[in-house]
Amino acid sequence: MKRVKYKKVTNVQPNYFEYTGIHCIDPVEMQLFVYDDDGYEEYKKVSIERVEKEVLDPLQVEDVKWLNVHGLHDIELIKKIGALLQIDNFIISDILNVMRRPKMEELNDVLFFSIKSILPGEGSETRVEQISFLMKDRLLVSLQEKKSDFFAHIRERIKTHSGIVRKKKNDYLLYLLLEAVIENFYITMEAYEDNIENLIAEAKTSDKPDILVSIEKNRDSMNFLKKSLLPLRDALFNLKSIHEDDDYDGIEIANYTFFARLHQKTLELLEQIEYDMNTLDSASNFYFSSQSHRMNEIMKVLTAVSVIFMPLTFVVGVYGMNFKFMPELDYKYGYFIVVGVMILITAGMVFYFKGKKWF
Repeated sequence: MKRVKYKKVTNVQPNYFEYTGIHCIDPVEMQLFVYDDDGYEEYKKVSIERVEKEVLDPLQVEDVKWLNVHGLHDIELIKKIGALLQIDNFIISDILNVMRRPKMEELNDVLFFSIKSILPGEGSETRVEQISFLMKDRLLVSLQEKKSDFFAHIRERIKTHSGIVRKKKNDYLLYLLLEAVIENFYITMEAYEDNIENLIAEAKTSDKPDILVSIEKNRDSMNFLKKSLLPLRDALFNLKSIHEDDDYDGIEIANYTFFARLHQKTLELLEQIEYDMNTLDSASNFYFSSQSHRMNEIMKVLTAVSVIFMPLTFVVGVYGMNFKFMPELDYKYGYFIVVGVMILITAGMVFYFKGKKWF
């Protein structure tokens, strides 16, 4: 898993910004939706100048505007979007630094939300992308690191006037976007749980050490999901304090219920993660217990064999001594008697051990 890395930068201007992600190949594209209950307009590959025109148009003050940005590596464009919303530089820095912890802040009538979108990749890999949201007045900006189809169904609902999305303000749209990202956690959890079930079944039947490696990889993945969900849970909970703030009216009182649902979903996901981590611990403990039991069975058999041969070794040792006067050595049937005694000793001990169920 990736760790947060910090690097010391000296002799740099205070307003220096840097994108810390890896998606820098495709050009940055923007898509703008302008809608109300009566209709909508969609602008693909829109320029920042056209966005400013639509946002500042006095005839569209009451229209909801959703600007979706694909790509964060165009620093100047991100700065222009920040200037359009009049946000502070540290928020721009948080948008560009995708290694930062997910968070929620309300400052100068701008609500800032950042969240990690997580989806299963190939094999045990996990696809991670940071998505940020800026909401002010009737404008909502979503900033993604790369192109994706997370919000395709929301666009379709806007186009077809399905549901209440076009009857609501941009706070309800923010709820739908956050819900779509949280749904990715459910998809990822389902994929991991399938792996965990197979892993547990394999741990019960196999003694390969590779199982422990797989268990640790899945545990790391669960810890990463937990690390991504905890700040999101806290951010959604902190909306309560905004709800109690009379100075902020960016979210309608009736819509706080929707965000409470998202908070409940994060709690459900965290509970499931804890359950899965306990299951992995149980699988690991079962593997070690099985190995220990297997070793005990082997040691029990070896001990029984050793105990059986101890009296036989004693008899052989006695008659292997080179004393001159040993009457049994001159007896005609001495050899057969000794061998018979050894066989009886062996058979008697075997039956005794069997009766005790020692092997």
